[in-house]
Amino acid sequence: MSEQISLIYWTSLTGIISCLATGLGAIPVHFLKNDSKRLRSLSAAFASGMMISAAVFSLAQEGISLRTKFPLAPYEVILGLLLGAAFFWWTSLFVESQHLEHHSLAQGISQKGILMFIAMFIHSIPEGIAIGVGFATGNFHFGLIMAIAIGVHNIPEGIAVSLPLKKDGASTVKCAWASILTSVPQPILAAPAALLGWFFEPVLGIGLGFAGGAMIYLVIAEMLPEAIEEGGKTLAAWGVMLGLCSMLLITNLINLLPTP
Repeated sequence: MSEQISLIYWTSLTGIISCLATGLGAIPVHFLKNDSKRLRSLSAAFASGMMISAAVFSLAQEGISLRTKFPLAPYEVILGLLLGAAFFWWTSLFVESQHLEHHSLAQGISQKGILMFIAMFIHSIPEGIAIGVGFATGNFHFGLIMAIAIGVHNIPEGIAVSLPLKKDGASTVKCAWASILTSVPQPILAAPAALLGWFFEPVLGIGLGFAGGAMIYLVIAEMLPEAIEEGGKTLAAWGVMLGLCSMLLITNLINLLPTP
């Protein structure tokens, strides 16, 4: 019983911290002015690069690594990537057709801001499961590293959520809370996933692929076109490269943390 209590404690705690980390994305956005198009373009491109790196080198790679226990895991990741992209495409059509930006709860928020929020919220579900399954392996350090990795790559997701909201005139506090709300599924699902690791682990590959696919499609369809429009192709390209390399460096440094 004490082991289960400890498992619930650590998965819940790391899930909450990971969720709160998303709110940190509002901090750099706070210093952007609505008339500074080039700086906003660079920020969007930088966040795009970090998200692409996180999707490929963290989420998809982690899903593929499950092939040692589940030989079909790489193919599940590929299917998940396509499903995640399809989900974001469908979500964008739904938001556009329903005109959710006119809803009282979304007053003053653009269609793009709503789209970002919905996509990131759904995207957080498999990440919460991943934290729980990481601890369910029985290797505490592995679970901790998984939680840290997801928490770190939540920061550029917070930037992605905050950018359109800030452009719409939202305060930094509102941007932070909106970012944190997108990651609420992580602390909610981390503990159940840890306790039911035997159930969630076989489908984790497709879930991680789904999260990565949604992120990549979001970047290509929404973030990069605006970054290029506001700052030009060269600035956007360098922003993506710097963001991608920064996230890749952070990911590899996390992976260097000692495990028993």
